[in-house]
Amino acid sequence: MARKSKIAKAAKAGEAAWAAQGEKYLQRVLADEEVRGSLLGAYTAARSAYGRLSNGKGPTHALFEDPKLQKEIIAAATALREASASLKDSAPVKRSKERRRGPRRSLMLVVVGGALAIALSEDLRSKILDLLFGAEEQFDYSSTTAPPTPAPTAVAGG
Repeated sequence: MARKSKIAKAAKAGEAAWAAQGEKYLQRVLADEEVRGSLLGAYTAARSAYGRLSNGKGPTHALFEDPKLQKEIIAAATALREASASLKDSAPVKRSKERRRGPRRSLMLVVVGGALAIALSEDLRSKILDLLFGAEEQFDYSSTTAPPTPAPTAVAGG
């Protein structure tokens, strides 16, 4: 019984700590114009990117061939990164134009785009399954036995 009360007290203390931490962040968002601006920028860029992604074309086409969508996704991620850095009381992350875009970023974009394309496209999923496990075979049943011969009928009157 004493063990349960200790666990309950620890849980309540944990909840209070999480509430205080969340309240601190909420107060910071309400007080800091820069954080609000970053969050608003991230929201608008993400909404715009979602609108471009769901415009009727396939998600694979949109992710890999739409440079505006790629820029909007990058803008949303950058704004979220800046808001996160501001909330942590560190200097905002400055993105230099000279910085080389590494292969990790391209690989990550390909992986995320591929996962979205597979998740959203039934045709692509079936093609991948056919490549991995082979095409489905159509089964046509043909009997190897001959039908039974009818029994001879008796001739009447004879």
